[in-house]
Amino acid sequence: MTGTLTKAPPPPLPADPRRRLLPTASGVRSGVRAVVLGRPGVTLSVLVLLTVLGWAFVPEWFTGRDPLTGVAADRFLAPSGDHPFGTDQLGRDVYARVVHGASLSLRATVIAIVIALAAGTVLGLVAGFFGRWVDAVIMRAVEVMMSVPPVLLSLTIVTALGFGTTEVAIAVGVTSVAGFARVMRAEVLRVRTAVYVEAAILCGARWWRILPRYILPAAIGPVLALAALDFGLVVLAVAGLSFLGYGEPPPAPEWGALVADGRTYLATAWWLTTLPGLAVTAVVLAANRLSRVLESERSAR
Repeated sequence: MTGTLTKAPPPPLPADPRRRLLPTASGVRSGVRAVVLGRPGVTLSVLVLLTVLGWAFVPEWFTGRDPLTGVAADRFLAPSGDHPFGTDQLGRDVYARVVHGASLSLRATVIAIVIALAAGTVLGLVAGFFGRWVDAVIMRAVEVMMSVPPVLLSLTIVTALGFGTTEVAIAVGVTSVAGFARVMRAEVLRVRTAVYVEAAILCGARWWRILPRYILPAAIGPVLALAALDFGLVVLAVAGLSFLGYGEPPPAPEWGALVADGRTYLATAWWLTTLPGLAVTAVVLAANRLSRVLESERSAR
């Protein structure tokens, strides 16, 4: 009796464990849709942030007034339909200054977060993977940075670099590096013991292939979540340094500088400080609310 032998199909390859840690595009869309539509507070936060982004990128859509030129006859006008935030001591429209100041403040915020995220990710990645004396040196430096009050460290850095929006952003970014490095190191220590990472090491893969291909994609999630959580705090830190006079010199309409300029006239023109301060507060609260909700949704998965 003759017969034909058929080859059994090879068993399917095991799924890459990293894929379970990275959400799909459809999952992200459905999660964001459910979060935004199901919670009015989150919807309001999204609208606030979208409005501020519009201020930063297309301010001419929101106001046609010049933020640097005033009319002497319009000094200290209270908020009205013509001037929603009133006018200042030089007759400049405060609402126009807040709108145009969004680009300066958000630019500094983005620069600071990028610096903190990039530097903290690299330091935590190297410290967690190599360990031993490399880990000891990096983490002792991180602990020294965390032992200094953030405001004092920021003031020291911005004083050494000079005044300006970019300098303030660098100072705030360097101050935030330690937190990102610690989170990244903890995630690398967890991921480094995964089976597929140990298999890659045993197969002779070099560290410059293992780090970006296997460890970084699986460990970057909590670090990105921390960047979202820190957005509001960085906005507040940038505004604080600008309030102290370390940002762009007048007449640049940075948010912190706007709050500082109105202190002298607080008794007679309350809107000069209150309304720009409320704008900063709304952005910080909206960013914190949205980042915490997204983080909770990510942790639930």
